[in-house]
Amino acid sequence: MWNGAGVLRRSEDSATRAGGNVTLCCWRAGRRDPEAGSFQAVIAGAHPRTGTGPLQPGATGRGGEGRRAFRGAVPCSGPVPADRRFPGRPSHFRFPLAPPPPAPLRSAAGPAFSSRLSAPGSRLSAPGSRLPAFSSRLSAPGFLLPGSPRSRPVVRALPPSGSALRQRLRQCAERIPEAEAVLDLLEKCPGHQKKGGFPVIVFEGLDATGKTTVTQAVKDTLNGVLLRSPPACISQWRTVFDDEPTPIKRAFYAAGNYILASEIAKASTQAPVIIDRYWHSTAAYTIATETSGKVQDLPPAQDEVYQWPEDLLKPDLVLLLTVDPEERVRRLQHRGLEKTKEEAELEANSLFRQRVEESYRRMVNPACQEVDASPSKEEVLKTVLQLIKKHCAF
Repeated sequence: MWNGAGVLRRSEDSATRAGGNVTLCCWRAGRRDPEAGSFQAVIAGAHPRTGTGPLQPGATGRGGEGRRAFRGAVPCSGPVPADRRFPGRPSHFRFPLAPPPPAPLRSAAGPAFSSRLSAPGSRLSAPGSRLPAFSSRLSAPGFLLPGSPRSRPVVRALPPSGSALRQRLRQCAERIPEAEAVLDLLEKCPGHQKKGGFPVIVFEGLDATGKTTVTQAVKDTLNGVLLRSPPACISQWRTVFDDEPTPIKRAFYAAGNYILASEIAKASTQAPVIIDRYWHSTAAYTIATETSGKVQDLPPAQDEVYQWPEDLLKPDLVLLLTVDPEERVRRLQHRGLEKTKEEAELEANSLFRQRVEESYRRMVNPACQEVDASPSKEEVLKTVLQLIKKHCAF
């Protein structure tokens, strides 16, 4: 089993040798966010089974059972040593090895917190423990955690760059074939894309705020090119990644933005580019999902989570379409289509909707220009074209 420092301790019993269950305490398993450090126990079947009887010696399972049994853990970073493989399945299951503990984070807690860690009788100060050194560093002068406390779950969930999302997808590529396919598409995209001479205009907003209608009208008026995120080449895998842990799910949607950037760079050399959702949607929904409570509980304005990634192609203008909640619900009902998970959550949870909208408004570099999409289509289009003329040069 794993000890608190993320080290594998030799622990054998008859149940383990017979293919029963083993208990693990590892750094990246057992919590909603698999990337967060955790000491929670996780039960992983050495040989997954549904019955309660003993496992017969020599019995083997179908490929994938072990992976499904441990689906909530982060994928392993390397093969399991021969003496650590599960009995009877040396080549069918790679145990999700956790990386070493992350480097200590700076904290403003100061000596008071450090003294509690090393108090007499504390398990953290036991002889041989590797944590007292960590506690002493916590009390070092100037020891501060990066970002605000409310933004740390978002930072862990949202890949901050193209290289970060690639690394995350590589970790799960063996378990999720679609992740390998997304990586192949990313590898074909040149890094640090640059747009052409025509403007790039993004439309953001909740579902049923008129994005589809407005983007099509603007595209026709400007004789432009209409693109959507995630792009068509990966959109068929949305249902696969929507069922994955948050860091993997967000890596997929972030990857869609980087793949889309390659299409934007090419299309903007020939005509104006109109985009239905881009990075701000990925970030706003991540922030709202990883934050609980009211708008006041969001990361503060100007926090790093509201920044645009440095290696992602920027648009010239981002327009945020908004309508009042009653009008939006009426439009959703008029559609007559099956609701997505996000639509259902937005309709059922007013606090979630408010967090998403406020996250959009806090985005910077570039910021969102808000447009009231409640009036008629003609009036909304007129307002949008005026903003495009003001902020974009043709």
